[in-house]
Amino acid sequence: MANSASGESVIDRVVRLISAFPDGPGGLQLSELARRSGLPLTTAHRLVHQLAVHGLLETEPGGSVQLGLRLWELVNRNSPTLALRQAAMPFMEDIQQVLNQNVNLAVLDGWDALFVERLSRRGSVANRAKVAGRMPIHITSAGLALMAYQDKAVQAEYLDQFSDPAGQVTRDTVRALISETAHQGFAQLAGVVDPGTWGIAVPILDGRLRAVAALGVVVPLQEVRLQALVPVLQTAARGIARGLNDPNT
Repeated sequence: MANSASGESVIDRVVRLISAFPDGPGGLQLSELARRSGLPLTTAHRLVHQLAVHGLLETEPGGSVQLGLRLWELVNRNSPTLALRQAAMPFMEDIQQVLNQNVNLAVLDGWDALFVERLSRRGSVANRAKVAGRMPIHITSAGLALMAYQDKAVQAEYLDQFSDPAGQVTRDTVRALISETAHQGFAQLAGVVDPGTWGIAVPILDGRLRAVAALGVVVPLQEVRLQALVPVLQTAARGIARGLNDPNT
């Protein structure tokens, strides 16, 4: 791929352009898209036109640009999370029926928990986790459940680079949370993301006892019942793991 004057390849610029879209539906004006992506307007215009030809972006008569349906199709056709979501959904639905609260599914991506599925109902407590949304490991129970069941080398690398932008959490605190999660078999965080809510998550383990995903719930603080919730989540996590190992079960 040809490089720009800055040394970026076309792929680099396309990724910057696509990554500039915010969460949620709706598009951006071309000038705003160029600004958010840090690309010259002429470059953004050319790339948008080329991507729109292939259906990866869509342009509206008023000049608005949004992600294209073709992009969604390609991403979901053979996504590594597809089998995970299919295996997890029946268990997530059962848990939601019982709790009538938020249920989420996350995987580890870099030093973030990336949420790949979420079930919620009207009247459930606030839950900042969104499908295709990210949260730093140290502020979410799903992130802690994922990191507590990684190889020691991964944990060490994560802790070595850890810093809290808010300056409220130390490396030693996170190390203790990871150790506690590994010892207990589940992670819990109260009121960290939203006051009045409690996040509880368990790992979904592969044959090496490494977390490939985390299954979690967000419930009101006053309703938390760890002795009841954790076994339900752990049973579901084992069922999901079996489904991943044998899709016919």
